Parts: sequence; C-alpha cells; structure tokens
Amino acid sequence: MTESLDIWKLLAGLGIFMFGMFLMEESIKNLAGRSFKGFIRNSTNGRIRSVFSGAAVTAVLQSSSAVSLMVLAFVGAGIMAMENAIGVILGSNIGTTITAWIVAFFGFKVNIEDYSLPLIGIGGLGLIFLGRSERYSNISKLLVGFGFLFMGLDYMKTSVEQLTATFDIASLPHYGILTYALAGVVITAIMQSSSATIAIVLTSLNAEVIDFNAAAALVVGANVGTTVTVILGTIGGTQIKKRVALSHLTFNLVTAVVGLLLIPAITWLIVLVLGPVGQNAVMGVALFHTIFNVLGVLLFLPFIGLLSKYLVKVYPDKLKATTLFIQNVTPEVSEAAIEGLKNEVLHLITNTFNHNLQVLHIDQGLVVEQVPNKKPKPQQDQYEELKLLQGEIFVFASTILSEEVSKEESQHVNKLLHGARMALHSAKSLKDEVRNFEEFEAADNAFLNREYELFRKRLVNMYSKLANVLHEKDHSEIASTFISVMKKLDMDDRKFIKTITQATAAKTIQDLDISTMLLVNRALNQSTRQLIFGMKEILLTDVESEILEKLNEDEFQDAD
Repeated sequence: MTESLDIWKLLAGLGIFMFGMFLMEESIKNLAGRSFKGFIRNSTNGRIRSVFSGAAVTAVLQSSSAVSLMVLAFVGAGIMAMENAIGVILGSNIGTTITAWIVAFFGFKVNIEDYSLPLIGIGGLGLIFLGRSERYSNISKLLVGFGFLFMGLDYMKTSVEQLTATFDIASLPHYGILTYALAGVVITAIMQSSSATIAIVLTSLNAEVIDFNAAAALVVGANVGTTVTVILGTIGGTQIKKRVALSHLTFNLVTAVVGLLLIPAITWLIVLVLGPVGQNAVMGVALFHTIFNVLGVLLFLPFIGLLSKYLVKVYPDKLKATTLFIQNVTPEVSEAAIEGLKNEVLHLITNTFNHNLQVLHIDQGLVVEQVPNKKPKPQQDQYEELKLLQGEIFVFASTILSEEVSKEESQHVNKLLHGARMALHSAKSLKDEVRNFEEFEAADNAFLNREYELFRKRLVNMYSKLANVLHEKDHSEIASTFISVMKKLDMDDRKFIKTITQATAAKTIQDLDISTMLLVNRALNQSTRQLIFGMKEILLTDVESEILEKLNEDEFQDAD
C-alpha cells in the first residue's frame, strides 16, 4: 500500500493547501482592515443577526479561529453581550462549510492546474512588481493563496487516486461510524484546521477510499476537533475566554451527536435533492456538512440565554479583580482594546465618585448605583484600589500603544489616560483633607457643623448631576450638564467666601479655622473640576471640549 500511496506528495499537497489558506486569511484580513472588526461589532445586535454575521465573516475569512478571537476581544471589552457572542460562534460553524462547497464545486470538476498556475504566476509577479503598495501586495497574496489552495488539493487528489489503482476497497475492515468520527477529531486537532481535514475527506471520498457514511462521520468529527485549539488557548486565560470555549465545545459536541444520529435521515434528504449519493458523493458531503450545522444552530438558538447563564455559573466572574474590562481584552484588536480601556476609565471614575463621597461620610447609594449587599470599603482602602486600578489602566494603555495603531487611535488612548489621571487627582484632592473634614464634623462649633453639612449637600447635588452624565448619549446634554455644575460650583464658592467673611467679622470662628475652611473649600472645588475635566476627556470629542471650555469662560465672564 505504501508503494501505491505517494505519502510525500500527500503531505506536500496538505502543506501547500494549508499555506494557501493561511495566505488567503492574512490577505483578506489586511485588505478588509477594520471593516471586518467593525462589521462584527455593529452587526451582532440580536441573536439572529449575530448568527448571520458569524456565518458571513467566517465564510469570507475562512477561519473560525480568527472570528472567535475577535469575539473574545469584543466581549471582554464590554461591547458585545455574551448571548450575541455565542450567536456569532454558532454562525461561524455554518461559515466554515464554505470550504466543502469550494472543493466540491471546483476541486473535482475542473482541471485544477488550469487555475492554480495562472493564479500563482499573476500573484507572484504582483508581489515583486507591486509589493510596495500594501493594497496590491495583499491582493497578490490573495491570488497566490487561491492558487496554492487549488494546487495542494490537486496534489492530495492525485496521491490518493494512485492508492485506489491497486488497492482493493473491499479489503478494508468495516469500522463503525464512531471510529471515523473520532478519527476526524484527532486529525483536525493535530492539523489545527477543519478545512484541511474536510479537503482530505473529500479527496478520499472522490477516490472511493471511503464511502459516504464514513465521510459524513469524519466531517462531524472535524467539527468537534476545531474546539481543541480554542480550549488550549484558554489554559490560564480569563473567565470570559473559558465561557466562549465551553460554549463552542458544547455546541459542537451536541451537534455532532445529532449529526451522527441523523445520518440516515440527512442522507435521505440529500438523495431527494441531489439524487443517489454514489453519483454525487462529494456534493452530498458538502450538503451534509451544511445541513447538520444549520440543524445544530436551530437547535441551540432558543437556548442561548440559558446557555449563557449556565456558563456564568460554571465560570463566574472573579469579583476580587481590580479591573472589570481590560482583563478580558487582547491589545492586538485595537478597536476592542480602546473601547475596553474607555469602559475601564469610566469604571475608575465611578469608583472615584464612591471614594469622594466616602470622604464626607455620604451614602454612596444616593448618587451611584451600588452592588446589592456589598459592604462599602474604608476610604483609605478605596483610594489604594483607585491607585492600583489607574496603574493597571496605564500598563494596558502602554501595551495598546506598542502595537501598530493609527494616529487617531493613539490620540484617543492619550485622552483616556488624561481622564484617568484627572480622576485620581480628584480623589487625592479630597483625600488630603479627610482629617479637616472630620474635625469640622466633630467640632464644638455650630457654624463649623453647619458648613460641614453644606459641603456634603453641595457634593451630593453636583455628583448626582455628574453621575447621570455617565449614561447620557446626547453630547450637547453632557456639555450642558458640565457647564451647569461648574456655574453652580462658582456660585457656591462665592457664597461660601461671603459667608466666611461675615463670620470673620462677627468673630464666629477662630483664625485657624478660617484658614482651614478656605483650604477645604478650595479642595472641594478643585476636586470637582478635576472630575469634570476627566469625564470631559472620555465623553466629549476634542472639538466639543474646546467649545465647552469657551462657553464656560463666557458664562463666568458674564457672571462677573
């Protein structure tokens, strides 16, 4: 048998085929640029849309792994719901079936060499003469990739056909369906490509080395084998990655069981559509691959919500983690990384609200939504966590900037970092006055007690307005709120200075208290302005920020 089978030609064909797939994937992703990532992010609102999006993108990219990595990034960044992420993964399984159709339509019905050599020739010359242009270079790679894919397929086809010339198929032992399915799992796990496995299956079927049922079982096993790569990638990974991997494994295992049980029924359906499978075996397997994946999606679609809840129970969030978003995001996907960074800075600002309210012993639930049954931490612990969170934000941001990012993305990251710095400055401004606030609260002086309560009311009033801005989408409303709070801040400051002046004249307070009260008032004003400036960097564009600052200056000039 080894004399009949040219093993090196088979391996060469497989290697050329996989290299062609690699070139195609790389060139298509580069040509599409951010549009594919934007398509995934913007076209996954709803389970049905997410399934179609996953199928479409995977069909074009020819890599469910690439799609899964982008999904992981967007889920981790907090811009894609877990349910929609599962939908994309379900759809990606349908998208992978396009490989079988390409091979079935072109691989065994035309002279592959007539297509492969011209594609490789044109693409190779394009790389040499047009390589300086990134766009034309990727187009040339795409042509070479297609050419190698067809050439590798031709090599595999020829090597297997040589085996059947002298090998008696009847001498093959009749292994069970489960054995073939397991073989599909192992082959795909080793080669890390279900597309390559399916190409081998179809070439073997075309050469009549295996029958239709064996080919169908191998294809089912190949589907399960694709999960091995994702599972290995989650070792030591985040909870989000483990949930996605488990959802992928659960779907493929259940779909595999259904596919194996329904082989007779699906075969009957294929016969109705294509005629006897013996005459259209290759097309039949391609259709089988699509049918059993579509059936799996239809089976799982109503239960995505339940599956998502189950995954959260199996891999719950690590509540002790300082970060909420960037721990789940890979910096390589810049759009998702920057969105995750933005959400993390907003998380930092929310914690700053909590810290600053705690300084004046204000119930945080009056301003920001609190986690049920979560006991507030001491103010000093909160401040230390703010510093740690800011540090992690800066480390993650530096990782993003170390990647290839555009000028606009770099500026956006720097704005977010400035917002994070201003938030921490806001917390420090009040932290430094903790002892003074506590002395005013406990002082045996009615005036100091009353002013302390006014400080608290001022903070609650301003923070209530600012907290609402965090969920506001209308930029004009955000800017209007900022101006309103800053005007109120200025008015309260003037009123406070007038009150202090009157109290000084009436000898209501001592000289030392006057100095301390002025410092505390300044810290309160400065902290609030720093918080607003930090929020402005995150929620408004550069142009809107400039307009806000101009309007703010005009308002205060009018007040004068």
